Amino acid sequence: MTSSLLMPRRRGNAGGQASNGNGSTAPTYVLDWQSPVVAELAGTLSEAAERDWLRQAHSAIAARVRPVYALNDLQAASKTIRRGRGSCSQRLAVLETLARRHGIPTRVEGIAVDGRFWYPRFSCTPWLVPHRVILAWPEFRIAGRWIPVGELFGSDDVPSKAFTNDGAETLYDAIGRTGVSWSGSCSDGACDLSGHVLETLGYFDHRDELFARHGQTLCLTARTLGEPLMAHRSAGAR
Repeated sequence: MTSSLLMPRRRGNAGGQASNGNGSTAPTYVLDWQSPVVAELAGTLSEAAERDWLRQAHSAIAARVRPVYALNDLQAASKTIRRGRGSCSQRLAVLETLARRHGIPTRVEGIAVDGRFWYPRFSCTPWLVPHRVILAWPEFRIAGRWIPVGELFGSDDVPSKAFTNDGAETLYDAIGRTGVSWSGSCSDGACDLSGHVLETLGYFDHRDELFARHGQTLCLTARTLGEPLMAHRSAGAR
């Protein structure tokens, strides 16, 4: 019962291929690490090895930014921090922004996810869920290799409860307790979300480029009308 009515008309016209996905530490409109509010949050973190520092940053964002159903994937990270609330996409953007400020290169993999993955959160109104959701999945360059955000915490050696995308726990929060993979690369079925993937869109130097090429999940009208309500609705609420 997913819908295409609220999706951009340009959906399916990618406007060319993905970039080489080399990533960088440069600021972008979304990843505005030069902002004073980003600097302030970064200043609360202790020096540590890069992976441990990113874990610390993830926890700091979880404590500072309340999870809501905000709709604008191109919102600047500094605005998300100032508001103290954000969607999983917006909170992940803050993590990328802090990483770039710290000198850790980032990039994103574009993933088209089946809208039915979000049915548990919208069980009363599944017809409002787009049938195709564009997700920017961050990766971080650590010790010479790219580490997906879903591998920052999790370990295949430790069994964990499956992430069901239901209740108070969000995808962003789940990353902090278990491995999460969209490619089926993990042996623990609790973290394997590959069955929800419709298409992989390639790697992009930053999320701004991904959404510029493929559009956001919802059209501008839907985002404009829905943002005032959804941006205040807690992600655990029904």
